[in-house]
Amino acid sequence: MTLYGEKLPPADDRPTVQVTAVSWPDDGPEAAVTPGRPGGPAWYRRGRMLLAGGITAAVLAAGVGAGTWAYAGDIPRGTTVLGAELGGRSRAEAARALRAELDRRAAALSAPITLTAFEKTSEVRSLQVRPADIGLAVDVDATVAAAAAAEAHAVSRLFGSRTVDPVLTVDAARLDAVLRRVVGGQGREMTMPAIIFTGTTPKPVYPKPALTMDHDGAVGAITAGWLAGKPVSVPLIEKWPATSREELDRLVTELARPAVAAPVTLATGRGSVTIPPAAIARSLRFSADEAGKLTPRVDVKRLRDSLGDGLAKVEVEPRNAGLTIVGGKPTVVPGRAGQQVDTATLSRDLLAVLPKAEGRTVTAELKPAQPELTEAKLADLGIKEQVSTFTTRFPGGLSSPRSQNIVQAAKDVDGTIVQPGETFSLNGHTGERGYDQGYQDAPTIVNGKLVPGVGGGVSQFTTTLFNATYYAGMQDVEHKPHSFYFSRYPSVIESTIYWPQLDFKFRNNTPHGVLIDTSYTSSTITVSIWSTKIYDSVKTEYSPRRDITQPRTVYLEPGPDCISAAGSVGFAQDAYRVIRKDGKVIKREKFSWRYDPEPRFICGVKPPA
Repeated sequence: MTLYGEKLPPADDRPTVQVTAVSWPDDGPEAAVTPGRPGGPAWYRRGRMLLAGGITAAVLAAGVGAGTWAYAGDIPRGTTVLGAELGGRSRAEAARALRAELDRRAAALSAPITLTAFEKTSEVRSLQVRPADIGLAVDVDATVAAAAAAEAHAVSRLFGSRTVDPVLTVDAARLDAVLRRVVGGQGREMTMPAIIFTGTTPKPVYPKPALTMDHDGAVGAITAGWLAGKPVSVPLIEKWPATSREELDRLVTELARPAVAAPVTLATGRGSVTIPPAAIARSLRFSADEAGKLTPRVDVKRLRDSLGDGLAKVEVEPRNAGLTIVGGKPTVVPGRAGQQVDTATLSRDLLAVLPKAEGRTVTAELKPAQPELTEAKLADLGIKEQVSTFTTRFPGGLSSPRSQNIVQAAKDVDGTIVQPGETFSLNGHTGERGYDQGYQDAPTIVNGKLVPGVGGGVSQFTTTLFNATYYAGMQDVEHKPHSFYFSRYPSVIESTIYWPQLDFKFRNNTPHGVLIDTSYTSSTITVSIWSTKIYDSVKTEYSPRRDITQPRTVYLEPGPDCISAAGSVGFAQDAYRVIRKDGKVIKREKFSWRYDPEPRFICGVKPPA
């Protein structure tokens, strides 16, 4: 007797048994999918034999006689994939045979797949999808490995047959994009559940389902349809958030409302702090994950912001190490460790007492808090030399409110260290410049004329800082020149500031830290940038002034708020920042601005013509 062209032992020498060929699933690599089954772990179908009769020692004897033939090759005999016989072959031979079968089916396997989405019984949209566009392909090596992994018994290897499903690959991101196109405008996004506070009143945002395509079902249907050469229909389904309307109402009743019904006492070894309901409302957050499961948490950062200086009486703020210029050299100012509330346990413990009507006290541990910038980190920033310096002059001495504002801004910024890659914001650094921060009323430009305003004159410090960073080669992020030209500033390369609409920002685009050092006299303000010098030089080249316009004369109502002005011409001009390194120009940046003519303001009645 022969099987597949090979001679077997005589029939009389072998036992007669009843066998049944079956296939069953087995786990495979995570990245693969099997046609007809949902996405996720691959399913490899590997044939085994179930013996229906008893096996005697004669079976073992027969196994010895046919062992060499039965176990020839890496793939058990009788194994097929997509109709290709791989049994009895080595892995390499099996891979070649499977690739040959795929080549034979190339036209069918590369044909577009018709993918149709439907809602209930109505077709929504159809789309032709090429398999290559979604990365749909047979993984030959993984399929051969699955076929070789079949642990068939010797009798199974002699008589059995098994079909191994091909291991398929698909690009999940590209497939998702195609599924979204198929759904088109008929789909809708899921409305996530939420609880928001209006003041101290919690309001639920009820969940609504998404109308979308069943992703897992689509993967299985597409892969099966691709191998069978058939159109694929996938229904649109409603996908609800994990947190239901009833669960949302329960969270409002059992947590959100009780949370803001009364204050909470935060007790520490250095004293106690009262957390008012308003601060609780701002820090109690209900976050939904991708599945729409709503989870409450206390945002300790928002809690700190809400309490303002409330924690200052029980905490010791850590102080960063800094630098100051002594004798023309940067000198380290040591930092200091502090003590702060353990935020991890505070969030957990505070959440636990919020539903309670009584016993609303949380005991918090004060833990050592190290400064963000230590002396060791500071030493690695490379702040070692003056890179640029710029000075502007102001009239009136130090006694005028305008001069005092300039000096106050300089004090606020002095000693600031800007890390590599960090963007510095002047408004962000000083905050609102009001009376409580030491600023006074002085002339500011509002709607084209000078009027008294708190913080007037800070634009001169802004211009000085802008020029210092400009000549240090820093990246200009945001600035706006004045609407009128003032001769005390360089034209074009200057900046105004106005809280909160107008800001000045620069980015430290170097690999070294930057120290902003400020100083002043009775008539000057100076800003110096210290770091590691990178460029040979940074200079400005100007175009001629153009489109020059003369000022008009405007008469204003006399009074304490009227500020006269001599007026100035308007013009347009370009300035070019030229940066040189290693003897070459490596960057040439254009800055352009047009100044309006500043009217000649006269406080008084216009004389008759």
